[in-house]
Amino acid sequence: MSKKHPIISVTGSSGAGTSTVKHTFDQIFRREGVNAVSIEGDAFHRFNRKDMKSELDRQYAGGNVGFSHFSFEANELKELEKVFSQYGETGTGRTRHYVHDADEAEKYGVPPGEFTDWAPFEDGSDLLFYEGLHGSVVNDDVNIARHADLKIGVVPVINLEWIQKIHRDKEKRGYTTEAITDVILRRMYAYVHCICPQFTETDINFQRVPVVDTSNPFVARWIPTPDESLVVIRFRNPRGIDFSYLVSMIHGSWMSRANSIVIPGGKLDLAMQLILTPMINRLVSESKRA
Repeated sequence: MSKKHPIISVTGSSGAGTSTVKHTFDQIFRREGVNAVSIEGDAFHRFNRKDMKSELDRQYAGGNVGFSHFSFEANELKELEKVFSQYGETGTGRTRHYVHDADEAEKYGVPPGEFTDWAPFEDGSDLLFYEGLHGSVVNDDVNIARHADLKIGVVPVINLEWIQKIHRDKEKRGYTTEAITDVILRRMYAYVHCICPQFTETDINFQRVPVVDTSNPFVARWIPTPDESLVVIRFRNPRGIDFSYLVSMIHGSWMSRANSIVIPGGKLDLAMQLILTPMINRLVSESKRA
């Protein structure tokens, strides 16, 4: 952690809603005049799309049927920790982009499934913002969590996460339900061992809970809407959090534990604005004083 060059890390698995959270952060950065440099977890995948397929086949042949993008060994986590560490010390670093589709290929000039070249961050940023799968990893090889000043977890209950992934991959990537189910099953080991432990390292977790029946996510016809959901917000350290203010400002909210508040799903953006804006401003003001 560095007061002079703060880092915000948002961690959530594929389909968890981290992209929506990033949009809220972008709104806060723009409104508060914060110059943030952003990096994506996909940039630190170890393999491009073609090589990942070959590696999957190799891992399967060797008996490792749980290998996936969630797995530690499928990502350049030492490189990610190096970027976090370098930014915290000097305010500099580098990143690249993983190109997902034709639209991004046109934007970056690189075929889908490939990476752009590594490029240095622009000078003069106020903070580093990470969004991806591994922003709070602590294992025998790396301790990424220790470098981040504010760690956010985005965690829908698992059936909702599966529904979101199934709908996204069918509509945007043309996959069948059966193919997506195979991916979910393949990812379960890494989800349990690589993703879930990170949510004990985060400072704040936002967990979306549907209040409609999601018993069989593989036949759900639509994703539960925000109005059909609640969000549980858990603070690792509730000291200094004005819960009475939040409950008064967010209609329909209540405290479920001494460190947790429950809000209507449609109020997530408002809650994030109320909770995160003062935290971001504090990080930036402290960095400028340092």
